Amino acid sequence: METLGVALLSDSGDRSYPIHIGAGLLERPELYRPYLGGGSAAIVTNDVVAPLYLSKLKQALQGVRVIEILVADGEGAKDWPTLEKILDALLAARCGRDTLLVALGGGVVGDLAGFAAAVYQRGIPFLQVPTTLLAQVDSSVGGKTAINHARGKNMIGAFHQPRAVISDVATLDTLPDRELRAGLAEVIKHALALDLAFVEWLEGNIQDVLNRERLALAYVVKRCCELKARIVAADERESGVRALLNFGHTFGHALEAETGFGDALLHGEAVALGMVLAFDFAVRLGIASGQDATRVRRHLERMGLPSELSAVGLTNKADALLAHMGRDKKVRDGRITLILPRRIGDAYVMRDAKSEDLRAFLAEAA
Repeated sequence: METLGVALLSDSGDRSYPIHIGAGLLERPELYRPYLGGGSAAIVTNDVVAPLYLSKLKQALQGVRVIEILVADGEGAKDWPTLEKILDALLAARCGRDTLLVALGGGVVGDLAGFAAAVYQRGIPFLQVPTTLLAQVDSSVGGKTAINHARGKNMIGAFHQPRAVISDVATLDTLPDRELRAGLAEVIKHALALDLAFVEWLEGNIQDVLNRERLALAYVVKRCCELKARIVAADERESGVRALLNFGHTFGHALEAETGFGDALLHGEAVALGMVLAFDFAVRLGIASGQDATRVRRHLERMGLPSELSAVGLTNKADALLAHMGRDKKVRDGRITLILPRRIGDAYVMRDAKSEDLRAFLAEAA
C-alpha cells in the first residue's frame, strides 16, 4: 500500500486526508476504524458493484451498525430521485451526524453519496471507496459532489471533501473493458494538461495498463492522484488553477448532454472526444501544433477510445452543442471558458472563447 495526502488547510482547520492505493485494501478494517467513532455506517453502492464487493466491505466494518443503500447503475441514476432515495434511507434508519457514509462504486456512486453527505443534516463524514479506474484517478479525489440536470451535467452539487480515499486496484479486475478504457480518458487528461513525462510513460506502457498489470495500474492511480492532490491543495474550489483538470470537459459535457447522459456515450468517452476537439480548436486558433493534435488522436485510438464525432453518431450538431456549452458551469459574463493546450503537457484557461469561432469550428467537426 502507498499513501498520499491531500493537504487542505483553511480557516476552518486542517481538513487534509489520505489516499490509500494498493491491492486488497477494501477488506482491511484498520483503514476504516479511525472514522467509525459514531458506531454506524451507511454504504451507498449500486446493483452491479454490490454482489462483488458489498459483503467484503461490510466485513471490514464489523463491530458497527451498517445500513445498505442500493442505487441503479449508470449516469442516469445521478438525479434528484436517486438522491432523495439515499436521504430517505438515512432518515428511515435514524442516522445521526456521526454516521459515516461510505461510497462503494464508480464516479456516479461517489458523486451521489458525497452530495448526500454534504446536505444530510448539514454535513456528515464520508469515505470514498472507488471501484472504477475513472473514480480512482479522478472523481474520488477533490471533494466535488453533484447530480445532473436535464440542462447540464453536475449542475447541482457541493464541495464536500472525504475523510479518506481507499483505492483498491484489485477491484479493477472485474471492471468491463469499456469502463476501463473510459477511465483511461481521465488518466490521459491529467497527463495532457499537466505532465509531458506521464504522457510519454503512458505511450510506452499502455499495453500493460490495458492488460491490467497491477504495478502499472497502481502507478497510474498514484501519478494521477499526485497531480490532482497538488492542484486541489492550491485551489480547492476551482477559482483558478484547478480549472485545468477540466481539460476536455467543456466539449465533453456538451456531448454527454446531447446524448442524454446515458450508455450511448460514457463520461470518459465524451472526455476523450472533448480533448480531441480542444486540440483541434487550439490548432485552428494557431495556439497548438497539428502534430500534437495528431499524436493525441493516435494515442486515444490505441486506448480504444473514440476520436471522431461521427463514430458516435454526433453530426450536424453545432448549434445544439454550442447551446450546451453556453450553460457550462465555467461560463462567466456570458463567455464560454475553455481549457486549451499550448502543447502536450501544458494547458491553460481561455476565458474569452468567441461563440462565432466555436460555431464555425463545431460546424466542421460535427
